[in-house]
Amino acid sequence: MFEYMGDRLSNAIKNIRGMGKITEENISEALREIRMALLEADVNYIVVKEFIAKIKEKAIGAEVGKSLKPDELFIKLVKDELISLLGGDYVSLETNKAPTILMLVGLQGSGKTTTAGKLANYLRKKHAKNPMLVACDIYRPAAIEQLQTIGKSLGIEVFTEGKENPIKIVRNALEYAKTNKKDYIIIDTAGRLQIDEALMQELKEITTEVSPHETILVIDAMMGQDAINVINGFNDSLKLTGTILTKLDGNTKGGVALSVRHLTNIPIKFVGDSEKLDGLSEFYPERMANRILDMGDILSIADKVESVIDKQEAMDVTKKMKKGTFDLEDFLSTLKQIKKLGPLENILKMLPGARKMGINNVNINPKDMAHVEAIILSMTPYERKHPEILKATRKQRIAKGSGRSVEEVNRLLKQFEDMKKMMKIVSSGNMKMPF
Repeated sequence: MFEYMGDRLSNAIKNIRGMGKITEENISEALREIRMALLEADVNYIVVKEFIAKIKEKAIGAEVGKSLKPDELFIKLVKDELISLLGGDYVSLETNKAPTILMLVGLQGSGKTTTAGKLANYLRKKHAKNPMLVACDIYRPAAIEQLQTIGKSLGIEVFTEGKENPIKIVRNALEYAKTNKKDYIIIDTAGRLQIDEALMQELKEITTEVSPHETILVIDAMMGQDAINVINGFNDSLKLTGTILTKLDGNTKGGVALSVRHLTNIPIKFVGDSEKLDGLSEFYPERMANRILDMGDILSIADKVESVIDKQEAMDVTKKMKKGTFDLEDFLSTLKQIKKLGPLENILKMLPGARKMGINNVNINPKDMAHVEAIILSMTPYERKHPEILKATRKQRIAKGSGRSVEEVNRLLKQFEDMKKMMKIVSSGNMKMPF
């Protein structure tokens, strides 16, 4: 997401480099490029007009200090306005009521049911909550079964009473949650192909019955500018507390994210960034602005790593690296941890300058990691700890057992030895920078 728009913004800013100061004349071309980039990314034209006007107003006549060059100051102004456009500060989810009631609403096809499962998974992992899912979509075929399947895969309870009246379902679900010490209730409501009176009336009745602490609209980021009408349509009846943008990992231009908060004043709380049930990320405006401008998002990488990597195991591996005792058993364990992070290219894209270095176009074949895993698993535990004993006959046996070639076994061993040497240099603090 945002890649094309980010590239256009970066190119626009390049034109200011080398100039002595910021003037209306030398930023006019850059502002025109930025305007076109935002419009092509499907950002609302009113938002674009205001965005450009604010940057122009702040840029012209701005004092360029000794610590900042004109292009650096202009980038800072663009970034600050992007952050403001995206909402400014991070708006967290309500997690302190007991039980906390969250109602998800949205049109059919927005990914609402899957998002309910993702939210439950997030709350359990991030906030140590004991959530419960409530199946209130009694109209869409197999909607209840879908939620039950998601709940089962996560080990999270799903409350359902089949095709009963949704008002009765939420009433009974609340009583059940209190009795069984559930501290978070996530209600998956029915959707429609479009907003209609019957849908809104049902949602209003559910709201009256249980008074949810959060009413969050799940919306498909690929909808384009029609998303604003959908948000306002729901908000007029329900008073939304936030939105979740789904499918931001798809081929979306990202304009919705830049328009939502400014036009509706409703915060984006999460974005769906993969189809997996851990593919839900908190929405931080500053981090998103950094991604758009190719400045990287190291904090989100850290959050991702912290949520899936076993801390004790990571500490043990680090100690072995420093001592130089890191072996193939440890390497296999590290590989398994890395796989939990999801597609590696998604992580690489969050590095500073990823687009400039061409990392955004990198595709890492998961089969390559599977091949490495198969080779190591074909070794005996002693061989993994003492790879120096691996001679020709052992390598042939390992190649045969893993279904790979002897050349691939040799390549893996060579790469492992090179990696160990690099780890030793880095751990010793003697690494010299190549410039």
